This record gives sequence, structure tokens and C-alpha cells, in this order.
Amino acid sequence: MSEAVPGFRQEQDSLGRLPVPKGALWGIHTERALQNFAISGIPLGRHRQLVRALAHVKKAAAQTNASLGLIPADVGRAVAAACDIVARGGADDAFLVDVVQGGAGTSTNMNANEVIANLALVQLGHKPGDYDKVDPIGHVNKCQSTNDVYPTAVRLALLFALEGLQEQLEALGEAFAEKGGEFASIPKIGRTQLQDAVPMTLGQEFTAFSVTVGEDILRLEEASSLLRECSLGATAIGTGITAHPDYAANVVEALSESSGMRLVRATDLIEATWDTGAFMTFSGALKRTAVKLSKISSDLRLLSSGPQAGLSEISLPARQAGSSIMPGKVNPVIPEVVNQIAYHVAGADLTVTMAAENGQLQLNAFEPAIAHVLLQSVEWLANGCGALREFCVSGIQANEAQLRQMARTSTAQATAFLPVLGYEMTADLARRALDTGRSVSDIAVSDGLLEAGQAESLLQL
Repeated sequence: MSEAVPGFRQEQDSLGRLPVPKGALWGIHTERALQNFAISGIPLGRHRQLVRALAHVKKAAAQTNASLGLIPADVGRAVAAACDIVARGGADDAFLVDVVQGGAGTSTNMNANEVIANLALVQLGHKPGDYDKVDPIGHVNKCQSTNDVYPTAVRLALLFALEGLQEQLEALGEAFAEKGGEFASIPKIGRTQLQDAVPMTLGQEFTAFSVTVGEDILRLEEASSLLRECSLGATAIGTGITAHPDYAANVVEALSESSGMRLVRATDLIEATWDTGAFMTFSGALKRTAVKLSKISSDLRLLSSGPQAGLSEISLPARQAGSSIMPGKVNPVIPEVVNQIAYHVAGADLTVTMAAENGQLQLNAFEPAIAHVLLQSVEWLANGCGALREFCVSGIQANEAQLRQMARTSTAQATAFLPVLGYEMTADLARRALDTGRSVSDIAVSDGLLEAGQAESLLQL
């Protein structure tokens, strides 16, 4: 190719010619996408797991094509080696297309084809752009279409990303469980509808947080099982047009081996090409997890409110000054950021819903929106869990004196005496306690309704 502009190489596609920086690993299709989609300012390379997944898809395809004799063996090896570089993160800065793009992910697929082809050319001792040796479409994209490559890569990327989220959730659950053990003997008053309800322990409250986190790990695992079904080999709409007859049967197995993820081929590739049900289910599980983490975070903010004019049952670690005008004020900033992550995840779920609903006929053109918000949700949730554990939960202290005092004086004690004294008598004890400021237990004992030891046993304090 002749150089029309110093420092640039000229590349050509069906629309014409464009200059590309001489040593760039990307090519003309990426250049066009950069012109068309200056939308979010977030390059594809920011989604590390999606780039990694694309590399594994392209490696599996190259290995399968080489084994079938569809591309030269040396080209197959060079492409596979290039894919390994990309999978390790060695070319993230060359994945430049905006994550928000039209074309059902075509720009992403083209970006990957060009980067991998040019890396393979370098492996073989050639210059980037010498596509007569390794061609982005003729070799790297052989037997493929964006329409099976992109959704397969997104599914694989979510499986990769989920591993990190699960690790963070497990660690957070363990942190709550540790606090549950630490606070096991500290009494408090449980509340329903923000009103005093019945006695419990602070340990029970924190153990429940641990249990609910564990349940959501299981729900995410269940939802992610649907992501393991992929349409690789379907090409454009599921008929396998342009692919070798034996390609589809072998490429999914090669991808499972390359990625380390157990994947299965969809039973109906035409349905699988347009179906986004797995993304909706996974998004719903993410939203469930986010909402429950937000609920816990709101509880932590409420329980730590004060420190003098609120509940002040627990103290959260002080992380930063809370005001530019109120000296000494410290805010629950870590639970607050988890709340905000949850709001974003809930919004992302609506994005997934609308994108899924608007996929017409044999393809969903809006999977880039689905991919971006889901990958962002997983990443933000993982980061939020890590921050909540490290900067908040692990350092929570119980304000034991305050808790015991409230447990002793609360009219919620009356409920514990209900099996022995009946509803009417315990209701009268609660009313008298409110009128006099004495505890329900003291009144019951002084009136001779209960022995002191019996009262303590019923209260389980």
C-alpha cells in the first residue's frame, strides 16, 4: 500500500480508503468506528474481560480452521499466539471503538479481527497492514460472523467477570459472619416498620446479612448457567452459511478448552442468534443482588445514625471528613456508595429489558448496550463489595452499652412475656412502662407476675 500521508498507511474497504497510523494494530474498520461512534468516551479496552473473551473466541476459531485445513497452519499458529497476547491484556490500548455503537457489535468484532491480524503479522515478521499474509476477515474471521462471535464473547466475558464478583461476595459474606459471631451475645431490639418489635441479638442481625449474601451467590450461579449456551458456528442468522460443515461441531469444544469455561452449543442456532433471554435472567439476578446489598447498606446507615441523636447501635469506621461546614461530622460514605451502585444496576436492568425487547427478526442489534451495562454492573458490584467489606464491615464496632440499655427499657420486652401472661396483661405492662419510664420486666417482677430469673429466661438476655 502506498503512503499518501507521512506516518500513515493507506487501507481500503468497500467504502473507500482511509489513512491509519503506520504502526497501529487496528485498521480501517476501527478507524471508521472511531469516526462514527464518539459517544461515551469509554473504549472497548476498558472492558478487560470482553477483550479477553474475544481473544479466546478468535483463538478457538483459528485452531478449528487450521485443523480443517481452511487456513494455513503457520497462519493459524500466528493468530493463536496473537490471541494469547490479547487475552493476557497485551493489546488493550488497541481496542479503541466506543462501547456504545451501532451495528450489533460489528465494530467490536472488526477491531478484534484487525488487532489480532496485525499482531499475527508481527509474529510472522511482517508489518502491520500486510494483509495479504494474514487477513483480518479472510483468516481471523474465517467461518464467523459478528452475529455469532459477539454474543458468544459477551457470554464468556460475563462468566469471566462473575468469578471476581463471586469472590468479593464470598469475602463480604464471611466478614458479616465474623461480625455475627463477635456480636452473638449482645442484646438489642429488633424492629419492624421502624418501630420496636421483639428482642434479638446484634449477632443475629449480622448473621442474617451473611446468609442473604450467600443466597445471592447461589442465584447468580444459577442465572449464569444460561450464559454457557452459545451460538458459535451460527454465522449470520443461525444457518451456518459460509462456515465449513464440520466447523460448528468443533469450535465450541475448542473454545471451552481455550477459555477454561464449560460451554455448550445451542440446540437451535437460529433461535440462539436472536435470543437474549440469558442476559435478561442474569441481569435480574444482578439487580436482586444489588438491591439486597443496598438494603443492608441502608440498615448500616440507620443503625449507625447519630452518633448522639440517632440510633447509634453500631459505629462505622470513619473514612473521611463529612462536611465542609460542620466540624467533626463523619458520614457513612461506604454504604452510601453501595446504595448508588445499586441504583445504577437497577437502571442497567431496565436498559437490558428495553434492548432485549427491541431486537427484531433474526438478530438483536442492541447487544452492545446489553454487554456494556452488564459488564459495568458486575464490575461495580464487585468493587462495591470489596469496599464495603474492607472499609466498613470489618471495622464495625458495637455500641454495647447503648444496645443493652435500649434492650432493658424497651416495651418490646412485653412480647417475650406473651406466652406466660397473655396479650391483655402484657399490653397493660407495655402501656405502664411507657407512662412511667420503667422497664416491662421490672414492673412484671415488682407486681409479682414473674420471678426475676423467669423474666430473664423469657427475654433470652
